[in-house]
Amino acid sequence: MTIQTRFGTFRGLVRLMLSYAQIGAGRSGQLRPNPSDSGQPVTRLVFVCHGNICRSAFADVVSRDLGMRTASFGLSTSDGDPAHGPAVESAKRLGYDLSQHRTTRMEDFVPEPGDLLLAMEVRQMHRLAAEPRLKDVPRALLGLWGRPPLGHLHDPFSLHPGYMDVCLKRIDGAVKRLARAFPRAKLS
Repeated sequence: MTIQTRFGTFRGLVRLMLSYAQIGAGRSGQLRPNPSDSGQPVTRLVFVCHGNICRSAFADVVSRDLGMRTASFGLSTSDGDPAHGPAVESAKRLGYDLSQHRTTRMEDFVPEPGDLLLAMEVRQMHRLAAEPRLKDVPRALLGLWGRPPLGHLHDPFSLHPGYMDVCLKRIDGAVKRLARAFPRAKLS
């Protein structure tokens, strides 16, 4: 595998390495809940990325397929757009239907008690922490739930087609582990 198929771009590899340094230094912007917390349990998984057309859209579909309460939104998107065509095709190869997904803007997202925001990149975590409506909502990096844990899931939009498949497979595994960790987010 090449850098383009494993990490998207050389920049994606560099951002992954930087994310480990930020996580190790406590500068990732995470505000992680404890899965066994007796306070406010996690009752909804909320996936966040840049455009809500690839990564967060796919994580949302996987989570719904697992019977979880879920939502997704983009930090810089318009409202109501479909998922990116190559993401729809890659999701189909993995057994998921992304064709009905429509984007949601951060400004239109309504947080609920019990939300856990799951971002794809450290810089998205910082953006969530800076948003007054969301700054106190628990948040974590989705890739850290994967095996191996990844502090950065580089945006596959318009990159090598093989990377789209790799990225979505990583998200699929991370969401499945996440769903096991937060069983109270299951639909009743």
